[in-house]
Amino acid sequence: MTEGTTCVPVKVQRTIGAPADRIFSVLADPGRHQELDGSGMLRGAATEGAVAGLGDVFTMKMFFEGMGDYQMDNLIVAFEEDRRIAWAPRMHGTELAADDSGSNGSRWMFELEPQGPEVTLVTEVYDCSASPAEVRATVADGTAWIGAMEATLERLDAACTGGRQSAPSVGSVGRGRQSAPSVGELV
Repeated sequence: MTEGTTCVPVKVQRTIGAPADRIFSVLADPGRHQELDGSGMLRGAATEGAVAGLGDVFTMKMFFEGMGDYQMDNLIVAFEEDRRIAWAPRMHGTELAADDSGSNGSRWMFELEPQGPEVTLVTEVYDCSASPAEVRATVADGTAWIGAMEATLERLDAACTGGRQSAPSVGSVGRGRQSAPSVGELV
């Protein structure tokens, strides 16, 4: 985590016994994010309705001991229906633009890979590679979020399977290289 070191995204996976479209609809609905939150920081959505595509913005009410109550605007930067959704968070009231102005350089993403008609491999990715050194240090290059990410995928599993969770396959899959932007992604 020193200045000049390479920071790669942190990834956690879980196989969920639900079709990708059901999982995606939960992820695209900010009103359900508090139900999924493994960090304990979300206090609910400040905006209504599901996101529908690139460039959409949803606002979440947040709480962190060191900051108190605040809000985060989240710009949708990847959207491939039933396959991938990602957002770049920014403090509420800062500029929202595709070039990440106003953000701390981090990005949250969920990738869905169907394994059959009723089974989906879900990968949650936290990428702080574009963040300033002090942000990267605060989150230990993203590894500080691994426990919360595992809890989020467990809660997503319960939300999508009606509480009958799939066989656990939770785990960190390492810190792979970020892939190049593809169709359906803002850069």
